[in-house]
Amino acid sequence: MEDLFGHRISYLRVSVTDRCNERCRYCMPEEEQDWIAKDETLTYDEIVRVVRVGTTLGIKRIRVTGGEPLTRPGIAEFCGELTQIPGIEGVGISTNGTLLAKMDQGRTMAEKLAQAGVRTANISLDSLDRAVYQRTTSRDLLPRVLEGIDAAIDAGFDSIRLNCVLMKNQTERELPALVEYAAKKNALLRFIELMPVSTQEVLSEENFLPVAIAKRLVEQTTGPLIEEPDFKTNGPALYHRVSATGQRIGFIGAMTNLHFCESCNKLRLTSDGKLRPCLGSYLEFDLRAVLRAGCSDAELADFFRSVVARKPKEHDFRHNYQPNRRMIAIGG
Repeated sequence: MEDLFGHRISYLRVSVTDRCNERCRYCMPEEEQDWIAKDETLTYDEIVRVVRVGTTLGIKRIRVTGGEPLTRPGIAEFCGELTQIPGIEGVGISTNGTLLAKMDQGRTMAEKLAQAGVRTANISLDSLDRAVYQRTTSRDLLPRVLEGIDAAIDAGFDSIRLNCVLMKNQTERELPALVEYAAKKNALLRFIELMPVSTQEVLSEENFLPVAIAKRLVEQTTGPLIEEPDFKTNGPALYHRVSATGQRIGFIGAMTNLHFCESCNKLRLTSDGKLRPCLGSYLEFDLRAVLRAGCSDAELADFFRSVVARKPKEHDFRHNYQPNRRMIAIGG
């Protein structure tokens, strides 16, 4: 599939739940969240069917997200089904890490995922300071996250990526420790600019830290970073290498990188069955209604194509974007 602007779509981010055991201030509102009802949430069988049809149109990689995807029962077995679909070249998971070390039938969740064929794990880690972590997430779960990262390493994922959302007057102090920790764990570290996905107010002058400033601050510890334009993962991170150690660090600048959307290759499927051509756009299309009306695979494929045809050239985050969904209800 290719849209009107030359974006070739090969990557589907699949949210399996809007539930989460944390309350990150950039993802969820402080007030009570309206959860998606169980009967409005896509079943695993429905998602597997959508992915099967998607592979006939060029979808090759899947990332399973939430909310926190590990809160949904049967998640490892579901991921195993995805890895067996012909045409799927890779399945990854995005998680806050708090449940990766949880034991289930004698194995950690990380082991169950890896044995199911999940090859990459994106793990949120905004701070290594327990008090700061608790203030950011409203939960005192940093020890469980660190245990989860170790469990993921022991499970043998091909790649572990630590994602830190940049927050002014907080992350600046965290940078040296995060860089050192990622190097010790042999994990990719990525710094992500705040985006107005859950609230417009999150982009206040008090909160926003551009990736360019973060990079300069990192270089005070590492020395000049060397650009690696040819090193790519599935997403839009621009990677740099620490010359002395070879450690790779990525920067995701949705707000300040004017070329951010040029290489976009993804669609997003929400847990309640909305297919979204762009994270930073109001556009979403009700795939669940089509599924439950008894559509054929050909009709489902046509639905995919119609959504891709509506994919915008770039996101709307720089244009006074007003969220219509919280990030928790879109998928990380």
